[in-house]
Parts: sequence; C-alpha cells; structure tokens
Amino acid sequence: MPTEPLSQKDIEDRLAELPGWSLDGDRITRTYRLSGHFAATALVVHIAQVQEELDHHSDLTLGYDTVSLAVHTHSAGGSVTEKDFALAERVEALAPGHGAS
Repeated sequence: MPTEPLSQKDIEDRLAELPGWSLDGDRITRTYRLSGHFAATALVVHIAQVQEELDHHSDLTLGYDTVSLAVHTHSAGGSVTEKDFALAERVEALAPGHGAS
C-alpha cells in the first residue's frame, strides 16, 4: 500500500521539529557543512547505509565540504510523506557524529 502524502500543515509542523530542514517545492531539503571532503564523504556513506536500511532514498549531493539531501516519496506521486521525515530524523541523529552543522 502506498504511503499517503502529508498535508501542508503536517509538513510545516514536522519541519518545525527539524531545524535546518525546509520545504523546497515538493521535497524536504537540508545542507550540512563539514570540516572537509573526507568528512563529507564519510557522511554520504553513512546516509547511504541508512537509506538502504529504510529502503527509501534521497537525492544526495556531495560537495567539497557539504552534503545536501532532497527527499520526497516517488510512490506517493513525488509528495512528502512520513517516510521522508523518518529518513530526515535518522540523518539528523547521525550527522553530529560526523561533525556536520
């Protein structure tokens, strides 16, 4: 059964609980800054592992000292769902361990 899209109010309420995350069109997004390229790469690998565990994948962009995520649920027509927030919360929990801000 496909995941249901969240209402605009639900998205806004959930984003209020995730500082640094925002709604950009039909996706929730966040960019992390790290100490350098190796730290950013390590964060990308860790995020990829979590995405595999959740079977839910974001658009993940690696810069020299940045990592950006943009996530929505394809099976819900590209809308934002609880699955997106579950991924965002997992990434928020692991990012500080990599020195991300």
